[in-house]
Amino acid sequence: MKFWDRQNAARAETRRLLLAFGLAVLLLLVGVHLALALAWLVMAALLPVHLPFPAGFMATNVGVSLLLVLGGWWIETSNLRGGGVKLARRIGAREARPGVSHAEQRLCNIVDELSIAAHMPRPQVMVLPRAEAINAFAAGWGEDDAVVAVTQGALDYLDREELQGMVAHELSHLHEGDTRLKMRLAGMVFGLELITNFGNEVRERGGLAWWFGSAIMVAGSAGWLTGRLLKAAVSRQRELLADARAVQWTRSRDGLGQVLRKVMTQRAQQEPGRRSTRADDGGLAHPAVEHMLLVQPLDERRWLRRLDSHPPLGERVRAIYGRPMAPLPVAPVQVAPESGRRETVMPGAKPLAAQFDPFARRGQA
Repeated sequence: MKFWDRQNAARAETRRLLLAFGLAVLLLLVGVHLALALAWLVMAALLPVHLPFPAGFMATNVGVSLLLVLGGWWIETSNLRGGGVKLARRIGAREARPGVSHAEQRLCNIVDELSIAAHMPRPQVMVLPRAEAINAFAAGWGEDDAVVAVTQGALDYLDREELQGMVAHELSHLHEGDTRLKMRLAGMVFGLELITNFGNEVRERGGLAWWFGSAIMVAGSAGWLTGRLLKAAVSRQRELLADARAVQWTRSRDGLGQVLRKVMTQRAQQEPGRRSTRADDGGLAHPAVEHMLLVQPLDERRWLRRLDSHPPLGERVRAIYGRPMAPLPVAPVQVAPESGRRETVMPGAKPLAAQFDPFARRGQA
């Protein structure tokens, strides 16, 4: 696997998808106006009187639609700006306790080491104690409120190399600004959804309002679905980019690759056709965090695959190894005690990432 090529391809595809997302918003504004214009023309044809378009018809349609989109985006992003730690606590995470757990001390040490290597501030380290599935997520609007949360299952079933691969993947999301990008896209999709909701509100008034509300709902629903599809496509590209960066930072395919192969085993052990719930996954099925996870909760409904925020596990494993790989058995690992002292870089020495990461080189210049 040519990891630089993978990263460049993922970034280029993200730019194309974001451009398509912006175009979809513009087309939605035009679509709402055209739908209302068509509804007006049909109404005028059915009535015995001449009904020209009202003054400012187009400006009002486009202006109200744009106000709904931008207003919804502002409301949703404002809610998400509460911080990564607040979000993690909302789904049941707590701060790591390195002083009372060897596994959590190991986790904190790994986050310290990789943060230094990547030339980035250390995020808050948290644990999801009720989640038995192997998983993790990174969240936060900026460096001041960034958090990396790991499930208890990951601490129990992953060795040090595997946990390094998982943490490197999550730190890559913070390094690349993926968490902020996903929050903004989620806000924009919420704004698109508001147009559909507005159309539904208009319909409920009955009479001619039902006719015009239906026109708004049709155009709004098409825009919202397109936004959801593009948001999911962007998220899948960022996951592939984070996978490639994790392998690059750790210089090991087996680190992250074995994590994903163990998740494949856990998925195979679950009841076929069953959708994960918050109770099953210790809070990981919460809609506010689903798209931020290392692997999204299981949902076998095939008609939703286009809306998946993550590529299939088999595809990710194949991208890492260059060929399909079998799942790995999942068993508890023995965690050796580690020192709680944070590793430092000697003056003049280059951290791991500085040897091949252009961002790290830039930070040393």
